[in-house]
Amino acid sequence: MNVEIYTADYCPYCKKALAFFDEHNVKYNRIRIDDDEASWRKKLGEMFNINGDVTVPQIIIDGKRIGGWSDLASAVEDGKLKF
Repeated sequence: MNVEIYTADYCPYCKKALAFFDEHNVKYNRIRIDDDEASWRKKLGEMFNINGDVTVPQIIIDGKRIGGWSDLASAVEDGKLKF
């Protein structure tokens, strides 16, 4: 499983998502967008065809965009994702 997570250091939902992956021993590649947030948000919107505001975290698993923290939590709760 290949997990990428785009985060900002100030984001509480990013911290929740990172903690979830750590607790479940899931290895991930963390990409911090703090250094150029506006450019990263634009790039993420283009890469994943996100309409409207691009929020963080953005969680990508095996090349598929899951979304943010609440999307991850819902997918796990619904059994669509298992760790």
